[in-house]
This record gives sequence, C-alpha cells and structure tokens, in this order.
Amino acid sequence: MISTTTPPMTSPITLQQASNLKPMSSIKTRILLVEDDPNFGTVLKDYLNMNDYEVELANDGEKGWNAFGRSPYDLCVLDVMLPKKDGFTLAGDIRRINQDVPIIFLTAKTLQEDVLEGFKLGADDYITKPFNSEELLFRIQAVLKRGKVKRQDDRKIYDIASYHFNFKSRILSRNGVENKLSPKEAELLRLLANNINDITYREDALKSIWGRDDYFTARSMDVFITKLRKYLKDDPTIEIVNIHGNGFRLSVEPEE
Repeated sequence: MISTTTPPMTSPITLQQASNLKPMSSIKTRILLVEDDPNFGTVLKDYLNMNDYEVELANDGEKGWNAFGRSPYDLCVLDVMLPKKDGFTLAGDIRRINQDVPIIFLTAKTLQEDVLEGFKLGADDYITKPFNSEELLFRIQAVLKRGKVKRQDDRKIYDIASYHFNFKSRILSRNGVENKLSPKEAELLRLLANNINDITYREDALKSIWGRDDYFTARSMDVFITKLRKYLKDDPTIEIVNIHGNGFRLSVEPEE
C-alpha cells in the first residue's frame, strides 16, 4: 500500500508481474506527476518508469504548471493539496488551454465535495491515499484506453485497402461502386476498422452496438458479419476472420 505517512513503498507486485503490465507502444506515454511529498513522488515516478512510462515530476503547483507549458503530456496525475498552486487550481488552468489531456487526482481527502469538485473540473479519475500501486497503474491504463476509444469514435473516414468508408454517410465505396450500409452495418464496420488486424471482441461489439450480449444478439451479429463480408468480397486482400471464442478480426494484407 502507498502511504503519505510512510514514504518508502513496497510494491505489492513483483518486477516480473510489473513487466507484464507495460504499455505495448514503442513510443513511451508521457505523464506529468505533481506531488509535493518528495519521497512519495520519487517512488511513484520510479514505479511508473519501471512500467515504461516517461514521467516528469514537479513538487508544487507552479512548477507543475510551468512543466505543462514546456512540453505535451499524455496524462496528468495531480495531488490536490499542493503548495503555491493547489491541484484543483492547476487542473483548471490546464483545462483552459487543453480540454483533452486526461487528469487523475491523488488526495488524502475523502470528502464528497472534493470528489465532486474534481469531476467538475474535468477529472477522469480520482484516487484516495493510501492506494495500491497496481491499482494506480491499472487506472492510468484504463484512462488512457478510454481516451483512445474516444478518439476512434470521433473518426468518420476510413480507407480499408481499396475501399473507402464514410461512417457519417454510411457509404462504402470501391472503384465508383457505392453501397449504403444500414446503421448497424456501419457501426459494426467502424468497430472492425478501428481494430484492423486486431481482435474486435464479440462481447464488446454486442454491448456497444446491440446494448446487450445474449444468444439472440450474437446470432444477429453473425448475420451482419456475413453481410459485411459480401460488401468487401471484391478485394482479396481483405478478410473478416472468425477468432473462435473471442470475436472477429478485420484482416488487411499490407501493400507490396
């Protein structure tokens, strides 16, 4: 457990376990960590570095604000009780110039009004000290994943090998031939296109598009997969592959 009263932290997971939690990207995710307890901040920074995150540590709100202005970050982890500029004020300043960067608050307080204040400022998560180090890591990964999904959801235009797909108009075209997809066909194709050459999990697709995961919606999804295969059949480099027990993969061969 991490504690603000006992600076040294014994991680509840081993180095081998921690290595299994590392992000898969070759470009490290950059985190701004603003924590005024020097020992606690250093422990957190070292732990996140061990898990392949690049961390900038600032020990007060003003230094955190200056660091944020110097370079871009993928996520901010802010203690609430900071000297010179508290975490809420710092978050407000950050939000005025960047509406998208995820923010996680760290605090020893458990008052409901503090939690509400954080979310009013656009916080993505809120962790009360003391907390488990593995929980912090998972929360960071979950917040970053939600941000990635949101960016994917905002996407409207896709090029799938020789096909062009406009999600907004629901038009799938190739060599001047257009097909108007139904709303569910378009939703399903977008989900597959967001995960090209990777698994689109059946459970996620059913809950996202049909609103529930049961026998009948699963059979309905299979029908729509068959329809999408027919739409894409004219390009031999494209295949919707059934991943048994998991879901489907929109497989696209790379250009030679």
